[in-house]
Amino acid sequence: MAYDRYFISHRLRYPNYFLKILFKDIEMKKILFLMVAIATAAFANEGAVANETLKAYSVLAAGVGLGLAALGGAVGMGNTAAATIAGTARNPGMGGKLMTTMFIALAMIEAQVIYTLVIALIALYANPFLG
Repeated sequence: MAYDRYFISHRLRYPNYFLKILFKDIEMKKILFLMVAIATAAFANEGAVANETLKAYSVLAAGVGLGLAALGGAVGMGNTAAATIAGTARNPGMGGKLMTTMFIALAMIEAQVIYTLVIALIALYANPFLG
């Protein structure tokens, strides 16, 4: 019973300490992943193995990069459309100007996603690091 009281009071006084304990495993997983990634490069004895490893990592990076870019673009476009709709609802007379500004903002947001697509295609098909 005394242990429970100490545990609860200690937890309330030092919440970050318990977060560190919870996330210690995540830090170890990151370190283990980096060690495996470095080991694949260290044990790549010839150019063929290194090229295949680099191709695999390029595919992984392209997929993750495009996924994050699409997610960010979707969130940005949703926020832009929501702000335009709210502005038009507050002042219907400004609807035309707000719509024009929204389309310009949407084009700029989509351009960032297209830049990510171009970089991913370069990494996949014209990778300058492949020997």
